[in-house]
Amino acid sequence: MDELIKAFSNYAWGLPLVILLIGGGLYLLILSKFLPFRYLGHAIQVLRGKYDDPNDPGQISHFKALTTALSSTIGMGNIAGVAVAISVGGPGAMFWMWVSAVVGMSTKFFTSTLAVMYRGKDSHGELQGGPMYFIMEGLGKSWKPLAIMFSFFGMIGALPVVNVNQLTQAINDIILIPNGVAVGLSSNLIIAFVLVSLTSVIILGGLKRISNAASKMVPSMVLLYFVLILIILISNYELVPKYFYMIFTDAFAAKNYSGDPFLGGVLGALILLGIRRGAFSNEAGIGTAPMAHGAAKTNEPVREGLVAMLGPAIDTLIVCTLTALAILVTGVWETTTDNGVSLTASAFSSTMPVYGSYLLMICVLVFSISSLFSYAYYGTKCMSFLIGADNKHYYNYIYILSIILAATTPFSMMLNLIDGVFALMAIPTMIATLILAPKVIKAFKIYIKFKK
Repeated sequence: MDELIKAFSNYAWGLPLVILLIGGGLYLLILSKFLPFRYLGHAIQVLRGKYDDPNDPGQISHFKALTTALSSTIGMGNIAGVAVAISVGGPGAMFWMWVSAVVGMSTKFFTSTLAVMYRGKDSHGELQGGPMYFIMEGLGKSWKPLAIMFSFFGMIGALPVVNVNQLTQAINDIILIPNGVAVGLSSNLIIAFVLVSLTSVIILGGLKRISNAASKMVPSMVLLYFVLILIILISNYELVPKYFYMIFTDAFAAKNYSGDPFLGGVLGALILLGIRRGAFSNEAGIGTAPMAHGAAKTNEPVREGLVAMLGPAIDTLIVCTLTALAILVTGVWETTTDNGVSLTASAFSSTMPVYGSYLLMICVLVFSISSLFSYAYYGTKCMSFLIGADNKHYYNYIYILSIILAATTPFSMMLNLIDGVFALMAIPTMIATLILAPKVIKAFKIYIKFKK
């Protein structure tokens, strides 16, 4: 099973998808004349609520939409995903994650603007946003197969298997094993049962409860994580310039890459690894975030697009870079065989021997649990589109079962499954976005004229 899923993931992440995601993102960046970087200040003002109107259509505020989207992206992609990228690709992998984030800011602007611009109605008549709706409303009913493709793979992609798997690994490695507790199937099932209980309380309460939980948890967990990483970097300050420079040099030399070649070489493979881990981390072009941003209270699609583009900047350019530097300056990427969250835990333990890994455990716990809430919302939206809003609650039962599966299976299998499915979600999202991009540019020009 592990080998089959690995083959599926590698096949899905072939050259066509890289061209679609990165090439498409670059096209959008050039088409918008580097818009994401010219309106960062305005985006922050919107996020702070300067333009909020409680009478606008939608369900949640700009801030709650961004924190709901971030609670799924700022999570295991930043802790486990970065660790995987560095353990396989070395420091250079981080550079290609940056490239993916810069391009991803542009992609997020377009996809999330479209999610509000072309909101559709579910079978209950409620306004909904997301790739499946902007495909149907923007491109027409003849494009329905693309919307169905996105929704079907979206239900699988929203399963929290990587988060739960890594949370279980963290609890085992940081708490249970050091305290002499035997770990195995029974201990993993107990962890799964606790997670199922916690998740059920929130997800059965719907989007309002999910967004309220995320808006409280995300800012505080980012701040705690930020402080802990800074302690590691200050403790090893003399090594920071060396490794920061190495991220750039190794990105083109690929001297530390230890995986399979791609397109006949290790540099191609390193680029693919960085883009793949970047996509897993910030989800730009995948289509998940537009489902959260599509629920924002606004009648200005461009405004929500500007808020959404902050996601990859916070997620990959800031949080992932901090994780990467912590792993690099402590040297654990060269001295241990750990992977995923265990590698990040080793970096924390090397600088803060007594309490470091426990503090990371708190971050991992909050990151993972907040991600569980957002992904459940995404999955129910996809099921609602496919079989009607009356039946969307059935997804919650599939979701809860997947928590038990994820707690008892190998990490590589879960990571490859989600990687492969994300690739198949990106295809309909990016095709529709590229076709509808001129409509976004037109709306943006009107918005800027109106703003002035």
